Amino acid sequence: MTHATTEAQSDRNLALELVRVTEAAALAASRWMGRGKKNEADGAAVTAMRRAFDSVAIAGTVVIGEGEMDEAPMLYIGEKVGAGGPAMDIAVDPLEGTTVCAKGAPNALAVLALAERGKFLHAPDIYMDKIAVGPGLPPGVVDLDAPVKENLRNLALAKKCDISDLVVCVMERERHAHIIAACRAAGARITLISDGDVAGVMATNQPSTGIDLFLGAGGAPEGVLAAAALRCTGGQMQGRLQFENQDQIDRARAMGNTDPTRKLSIEDMAGGNVMFAATGVTTGPMLNGVRRSATGAITHSIVMRSKSGTVRYIEAHHNFSIKAIIEEA
Repeated sequence: MTHATTEAQSDRNLALELVRVTEAAALAASRWMGRGKKNEADGAAVTAMRRAFDSVAIAGTVVIGEGEMDEAPMLYIGEKVGAGGPAMDIAVDPLEGTTVCAKGAPNALAVLALAERGKFLHAPDIYMDKIAVGPGLPPGVVDLDAPVKENLRNLALAKKCDISDLVVCVMERERHAHIIAACRAAGARITLISDGDVAGVMATNQPSTGIDLFLGAGGAPEGVLAAAALRCTGGQMQGRLQFENQDQIDRARAMGNTDPTRKLSIEDMAGGNVMFAATGVTTGPMLNGVRRSATGAITHSIVMRSKSGTVRYIEAHHNFSIKAIIEEA
């Protein structure tokens, strides 16, 4: 067996190990689904994900953590995880969509991505403007700095459809009122989501979701995770960090962003060889949520690698108690 063959096999095995990590987080969070306690759900997911990482053969460093903005428990930036192996940078959100999980609403996910050391944007927990489309489109078909109407016109031309055929995913926030108004004025249709912009960006990846474009501002860490997902499929994404004060700008510079206000390409956010995994906690357009029973649970996950462009959906039947699943992970 050649070195290249061994390395490829190792990558494939690692990708599947990542699914076990997101499964553990999703299963733990699912115990709190619909119970109105988002921090408890997040804490359970964090604990399960941290424990599951102990068996993964990497020397990982968390460069995109979670929880700072919500003051929730987190896998913190700089934390070392893994059982030892190749040096990797890790972006995680053990429960992306804490509020929707607490409400039992759609689109809560357990998410993580891996990249070679130094290939993820080191982003503080602030907001990021984002625009994203799926694969198979001409380079530069949309641009973060272009007017909404121009982006819709160019996207419709590339997809050989009318603007009225396009569906734009936007988070339902007051700050997005102008985006929503511009889309509707141009004739496009809107899907509003309450939370979970990683899932919103990911939805542009698959025609079956009916989502053509994602627009708007959400968390910068979530932007890096979403960029990792799109890198694996050939999608397109741009972003720009949003700052509320000089302290945030100084913090971004301290994390290695020499020009914090620049427009970020998808490669700026997630470069090199990237792996991405997510498991549904509650059901959304891409993934089913955890289905629990007295004898076990069913999870639905996605795992992707940028090196091969392969997208795998994995439905796992855990035929023993949820408590045992979490302890075994």
